[in-house]
Amino acid sequence: MTNTIQFPDFTRLDLRAGTILDASPFPEAKTPAYLLRIDFGPDLGILKSSARITQNYSLQDLPGRQVLAVVNLPPKQIGPHISECLVTGFPKEDGSIILATPEQPVPNGARLC
Repeated sequence: MTNTIQFPDFTRLDLRAGTILDASPFPEAKTPAYLLRIDFGPDLGILKSSARITQNYSLQDLPGRQVLAVVNLPPKQIGPHISECLVTGFPKEDGSIILATPEQPVPNGARLC
């Protein structure tokens, strides 16, 4: 079992759905990754992130895809870029990442509850 947290700890995470607007190569990354611009709706706007998802997704696969991301972490410097949110996913047995996505379309900015 993992470490137990209290419910208020969980509620501090702000997990939102957003739609990837565009993806581009991130050649400076230590581990192969893409740069993403994600639309989280009118309240949060467009945030940037990097994601190590190159093994399972091509650049052409990503625009229009909804993802689940943590949007209330502080910005993080990743090489020459600033990541403004943390895109979530699940590791496969080989260590590659599959994006966590809503099963059906939801409004951009919808909060995981």
